[in-house]
Amino acid sequence: MPRQLSSGYIAGPLGLRIAIFVATMGCFTSLTLTWSSAAIHPPCRVQSTTFEGWKAEEVSNDWVRITIVPQLGGRLMQVTFGGHAYLFVNSQYKGKYFPQAETAKIGRWINYGGDKLWPLPEGQGDEQHWPGPISDVLDDGEYKFSVLSQGPTCAVRLEGPADPVTGLRYSRDIGIGSDSPAIVFHAEMKNSTGHPIRWSVQSVTQYDTADPHDRTKYNRDFWAFAPINPQSAYFNGYTVRAGLADDPSFSVIDALFTLHWLYLENEVWLDADAGWIAVVDDAAKYGMVERFQHVSGAEYPGKASVIFYKNGAALELDADGMPKLRSANLQQAPYYMEAELNSPMVRLEPDASYAMETRWFPVRADKELKTVTPAGVVLRALAASSTAEGLQFSGRFGVFFPGRLVAHVFERRGLEIAAADLQTVDPQTSVELKQTIKAPTGAYRVSIHLEDEQGVDRGSLGEAEIRKPATGS
Repeated sequence: MPRQLSSGYIAGPLGLRIAIFVATMGCFTSLTLTWSSAAIHPPCRVQSTTFEGWKAEEVSNDWVRITIVPQLGGRLMQVTFGGHAYLFVNSQYKGKYFPQAETAKIGRWINYGGDKLWPLPEGQGDEQHWPGPISDVLDDGEYKFSVLSQGPTCAVRLEGPADPVTGLRYSRDIGIGSDSPAIVFHAEMKNSTGHPIRWSVQSVTQYDTADPHDRTKYNRDFWAFAPINPQSAYFNGYTVRAGLADDPSFSVIDALFTLHWLYLENEVWLDADAGWIAVVDDAAKYGMVERFQHVSGAEYPGKASVIFYKNGAALELDADGMPKLRSANLQQAPYYMEAELNSPMVRLEPDASYAMETRWFPVRADKELKTVTPAGVVLRALAASSTAEGLQFSGRFGVFFPGRLVAHVFERRGLEIAAADLQTVDPQTSVELKQTIKAPTGAYRVSIHLEDEQGVDRGSLGEAEIRKPATGS
C-alpha cells in the first residue's frame, strides 16, 4: 500500500474546495473540485490564446485572468486583476524560445519572467544542491498541459519532464472559481529515480517593478511585507544573504518586515511563520497576498520559509580594486522582484511525492498595509466609538471576496447582543468604512466580518473595544 504523505482541504474562492491526496510511495495524486451552492457569476473559462508571441493557455473569470505558457517550463506568465498586470515579462525574450541544446551553448540562464517552481538548496558543490538559476528541464522544459475541470470551477494541470540531475519531476495544478479572484495552487515534486533524494520545492514569482508610465524607470512606490517570526533564528527577524547588509530598502515596523523596492541587487531571507506575504504596488493601489502553510518544527532550507530577491545594480571591485556598480542598466538588470515561498526539506523515497499548497489573493491595497486576515487586508485598523448618534465604526480595508460587511456586537462577557449589515463590498474596490448603527444596551466590543455573496462567513477584518465618550468633571 502506498503511504500517504499529506491530505486535506484548501478553501478556495466562494465554495471552491480542493481535496488533495498525495501518495508517497505510488503515483496517485488527485485534485477534486466541488461546487457547494448555486453560481452567481458566469462560469470561469479555459481557452487557448497567444500571449506576447507565445502559444498560451488562459484561465479566467469575471475577476482575474491567468496566462500560462507550458513550453517555458510551465510558467504562469501573467496574472491580471482589474486591468492590473502583476508579473514581470522579460521584453528581451518575448515570443522567443531557446531549446536546452541552445541554452547550453549560450552559457547563461534565459529568464523569461513569470512564476515557476525551483528546487532548494542552491549551489554548485555537490548533487544535493541545484546549480541554478539555470535553464534546465525544471526551469525551461516543455510541460504537458491538461484541463481538469471547467464551469463553476476551473482547474488545469502542468506536468514537467524528469530532471536527471536533481532526480525531480514537477507538476502543478492551478484552480479558480467563478465568484472571486482567489487562485489555488497545488505544486508537487516527485522522485523520478530509484534512490532517495532530499529537496525543498520553491514557488518563485517575479513581480514587475518598472514604472508603468515610463518603463525605462523603476516604480518608486513598490513594497513587500511579511510578519516577523517572534522566535526568529535571525537577528532582527531576517538575514541578508546577498547585497548590502544595511540596504535602506529593509525595515521592521510593528513586527512587520517591510521592503521598499530600490534598484539595488539584494536577497533577504525570513523564517516567517504567519503564513502570508503581501506585495503592493502603491502607485496603482493594487496588491497580491500569497498564503502558505508554515510547518512548525520542520527544517527549512537555511531556515528560510520566505525569500525576497531584488534585481538591480550591485557594488563590486574593478581590476584595480576600486568600487563600481555592476549591472547598473536596464538591459543587464531589468526591473523585477522575486517573492519566493519555500517548503520544508523533504526526503523522498523512489516514486514518492510531496505537495505544497499556496493561495493567491489579488486585492486593492497600498503601502499602509498593517496585516492580512482570512477576509482581506487591513490598511487602517478598525476603530469603534459610542456617540450620541449610536455606535460609529471606521477603518480601511481591501477584501478578497465580494459580499457584505457585518458588525457583530458583544457585551463585556463575550456574548453577542447584536448584528448589523453595514455595506456591500467588492475585491476591485478598496473599502472605506465609516458608519453608525443603533447602539444596543451593554455594547462593549465589535468585530467586522465579511460574508460572501452566498452568505458564507469569510472571517473578520478586525475587532475593537468600543470607546466611550469622555465624561465631564
